Amino acid sequence: MQKGKWITGSDRARLARAFAREYAEGRSIRVIAETHGRSYGFVHSVLTEGGVRLRSRGGDVRAGAARSEP
Repeated sequence: MQKGKWITGSDRARLARAFAREYAEGRSIRVIAETHGRSYGFVHSVLTEGGVRLRSRGGDVRAGAARSEP
C-alpha cells in the first residue's frame, strides 16, 4: 500500500490483522512501522483499534521467549 494513502474498510482490517500477528510474535511497534513504511502512531492506532492489548515498555515479554539454561 502506498504511503500517505488512506486505508479504510477491509484493507484496514487486513492490515490490522497483519500488525496484530507480527506484534504477537514479539515485534515492536517501531519495527512493524519501519517494515511497512508507516509511522509509529499509525501502527499504534491500528493495533488499539483492533483491540490488541499492548505490552508495557521494556522489551520482549512473550511467554517462552528464549532463555539461557545453566
